[in-house]
Amino acid sequence: MFKITKISKKSIYIFSFILSSIILNPQIILSQSNQFYLKEHLVVDLFTSTEWMRCSVGQRWNGETCIGKIISLNHEQMDEVLRIASDQLGSGWRLPTRKELESLVCKDCKIPKIDSKIFPRTEPVPYWTGERNKFAKKHYWSVNFYTGNTYGRFYPYQSLAVRLVRDR
Repeated sequence: MFKITKISKKSIYIFSFILSSIILNPQIILSQSNQFYLKEHLVVDLFTSTEWMRCSVGQRWNGETCIGKIISLNHEQMDEVLRIASDQLGSGWRLPTRKELESLVCKDCKIPKIDSKIFPRTEPVPYWTGERNKFAKKHYWSVNFYTGNTYGRFYPYQSLAVRLVRDR
């Protein structure tokens, strides 16, 4: 026989909020790692307090997956990309920091080294960060989703894939 203990109003409120959020918005799904939750074309990263686009630049979310071709861009093209993202999806979009982009690497995943349920159709290629390499000031950091490694050897005029992020 179970004994019912006293439950605080705050606990009931939190449980009700979570349950109603899941029932009323079935697009929100908690990931197994509890680092991310999904909301349509966006991914909320609870570790870095950021919000990611599920699709790489050039792709779009069709309600189930990312479709279209990833566009490789150089740093000179970023202002235009960020302006378009802000016009269409709200303000605050930017290139991720090295640490933020590294947090998406899934060491246990096959190639690409990212959780494809959370970030579908990510290509196994280097992705830009907005962070300069302090040791080689002409280069920017990138994260390669083929290897899961970070490299600080790309010049800003080179074209790489891009995934945008914004602060929450």
